[in-house]
Amino acid sequence: MDQLISGAVAMAALVIALFFLRFWRSSGDRIFFYFSLSFLVQAGHRIYVALPQARLDNEDSALHYLIRLLAYALILWAVLEKNFPVRKTMRDDTHG
Repeated sequence: MDQLISGAVAMAALVIALFFLRFWRSSGDRIFFYFSLSFLVQAGHRIYVALPQARLDNEDSALHYLIRLLAYALILWAVLEKNFPVRKTMRDDTHG
C-alpha cells in the first residue's frame, strides 16, 4: 500500500513539475523553473523511496531529510528571488 501511495504522489509531483515547466517556457519567469525543479526533486525522491532496494534504507535517515530540504530550499529561493530582485546599478560614464 505504501508503494501505491508513493507512486501516486510521485506521479502527481511529475505532473505538477510539467505544468510549471510549461508556464516557465511560455512566460520566461524563473520562479516557475525553480518550482518545476523542486517538484522534480520531490518526484525523484518518492520514486526512490518506492523502489524495493530502498526499503532497506530507513526513511528517517539524514539523506531523505536533505533531499526534502533541497526541494523546499528551491521553492524558498524562487520566492525570495521573485520578491527581492537583484538591483542593477547604472554606471555614470560621464565621470570617467
